[in-house]
Amino acid sequence: MRDNVTLFFGVFSVMALSNAIVPVLPAFTGSPSWTGAVYAAYFLGAFISTLPAGILSDRFGPSALMRTGLALTVAGGTVLFLSGSAPVTVAGRFAEGVGAGLFIAPAMAAVNRRDDHEKMSGYFLALLNAGLVLGLIAAGVLSTLSGLPATGILLFSALSVIPLLASLASRERPLSPAGHDLVLSWDIFLKYRWVLFSSVVLIGATGVATALFPDHSSLTADAAGFWIAGMSIATIVSVMVVSRFPFRETRMIRISSLLMAGGMLLLAWSPAGLLVLGAVAGLVMIAQMALLAGEREHQGIAMGLFSTSSYLGMALLPLLAGFVADLSGIIAAFAVTAVLSCTVAFVVGRK
Repeated sequence: MRDNVTLFFGVFSVMALSNAIVPVLPAFTGSPSWTGAVYAAYFLGAFISTLPAGILSDRFGPSALMRTGLALTVAGGTVLFLSGSAPVTVAGRFAEGVGAGLFIAPAMAAVNRRDDHEKMSGYFLALLNAGLVLGLIAAGVLSTLSGLPATGILLFSALSVIPLLASLASRERPLSPAGHDLVLSWDIFLKYRWVLFSSVVLIGATGVATALFPDHSSLTADAAGFWIAGMSIATIVSVMVVSRFPFRETRMIRISSLLMAGGMLLLAWSPAGLLVLGAVAGLVMIAQMALLAGEREHQGIAMGLFSTSSYLGMALLPLLAGFVADLSGIIAAFAVTAVLSCTVAFVVGRK
C-alpha cells in the first residue's frame, strides 16, 4: 500500500507542482528572458538527471531514488514559495526538475516490473497527466482567490510530503550487481533506438502544439488554456482505455504517428486538433512502455532512456518549430512537425 502511495500519489503531486508556477510566472520574473530561464530550468534539471536515476535504480532499487526525487521536489517547491528574486526562482525550478528526473524514471521502472504493467502503466500515466492539469488550473484559481501567486506552489509542495513520508518505509535489496552501466545503456539504446526516436518526435509534437497554439489561435488566454488542459484530459482517457485491451505495440506506434500528423494539420484550423494529439500521445506512451517492458532486468535504464528521449523531444521540437514559425509561419511549423511524425511510421520496428 505504501509503495502505491509513493508511486501513484507521488507522480500526481510531482507533476502538479511542476505546472503550479506556469499560470503565475509573471509574478516571479521581471522580464521575458527570466521567464524563459525559469521555464527551461525545470526541463534542464529533469533531462540531466533522469538517465542517471534509471541506471542507479537498477543498481540499488527504485525506492531510494524516488525518495531522493521527492525530497528534492519538496525542497524546490519550498524555495519557489519563499523566493524573492528571479535567480532564486531559477534555482528552485532546477532543483524541482532534478527531483522530477530522479523520481520519474525509477517510478516507471517499478511500474513496468509488475506482472500487470499494462494496466498499472495506464493508471500511472493517467495520474501523471491529471497532475499536470490540476496543477495548472488549481494554481491559477488559488492565486486569484488568495491574492498570493505562490499559494498553489505551497499546496502541491505540502502534498508531495505525503508520498515522501510513505517512501521512508520502503526497503529493498539491490536489483543487480555493479557493472558496465554505460555500455549496457548504449546496448539498450541501440536495441530500442527507433522506439526512442518515436518518443522524441511524437512526445515532442505535443510540446510544439502547447508552445505555438496560443499564438496561432484567436482565442482568449483563458480559453486557450482550457483547450491545452483538454489535451492532457484526452491523454488520461486514452491511456485508461487502451491499457485494458491487448494490442501490438509496434503497429500502434506506427498508426499513432500518422494520427499525430493528422492532429497537427487539424490544429492549423481547429483547436480540436489538441484533443486528437492528446489522445494519440496516450496511445504512444502506453505502447512505448509496453515495448520497453521487455528489458525486465534493466527497467531502470530502459525507463531512463525513455524519459530522457521524451524530455529531449519536449525541448528540441518546440525550438525547431519556433524557428520554422519565425521564417514561414505557424502553419508551416505544424506541417513540418506533421512530416516528422510520419517518418516514425517508416522507421519504427526496423532492425
